[in-house]
Amino acid sequence: MAGQTLMQQLRAAGALVAATHNAGKVRELLDLLSPLGLRVESAGDLGLAVPDETETSFVGNAALKARAAAVATGRLALADDSGIEIAALNGAPGIYSADWAGEPRDFDRAMRRVRDEVAALGATDDRARFVSVLCLAAPDGRIEAFEGYAAGRLVWPPRGAHGFGYDPMFVPDGYAETFGEMEPQIKHAISHRAAAFAKFKLAFAAADL
Repeated sequence: MAGQTLMQQLRAAGALVAATHNAGKVRELLDLLSPLGLRVESAGDLGLAVPDETETSFVGNAALKARAAAVATGRLALADDSGIEIAALNGAPGIYSADWAGEPRDFDRAMRRVRDEVAALGATDDRARFVSVLCLAAPDGRIEAFEGYAAGRLVWPPRGAHGFGYDPMFVPDGYAETFGEMEPQIKHAISHRAAAFAKFKLAFAAADL
C-alpha cells in the first residue's frame, strides 16, 4: 500500500512467497519464518520460472530472484542468495557455489572440486565462510536486503547427512561438528541464514502498522 514500508506491508499481508526451488532452503526458511506467523508458499509450489542469476554479487542475485517472484505473483517475495567463500581459493566459489555442483545438482561433486582445487594449490589455509543475503521485494521493485555470515573451516572427508550443499565439509567456529552433522535446530540458530534472518526479524518487529 502507498506510504507503507515493505515490512509494514508484510505485517499487514501475513504472507509471502519464498523465491526458491531449492527444497533445503525452503525447509530452512519455513523453520525461520514460522515463529513470525507468516504463511509461506515457495516458487516451486507456485510453478514459477527459475530466473537466470546474472548479477555479480549475493545482494544482486537475491534481489533479482525476489523481484522476479514478486512481479510474477503480485505479492511480496523473499529470496536467499548464499554460498561458500574459501580463503585458499580467494573467495571462490562464492556466488557460483551452486554452479560448481553442475546440472543436475551434485554437491558431492562440488565438494570434491573444492578439495581438488585446494590440493592443487598446495594450500594449508582451511578457513571458509558461508554468506547469506535475504532480500524482500515488492511487485513495484522495492527491496530490503539483510546479510549474514558464518565463519569456520573446511574438513575432508565430508561428515553428516543433515543440511544440504557444502554443509558436510564445513565446521563453524566454536564447534566440532560440521553443519551436516548438526541437528537442524542447532544449525538454524548459528548459520549464515540465521544471522541474516535475525536482522530481518528485528526489522519485522520494528515495523509499526
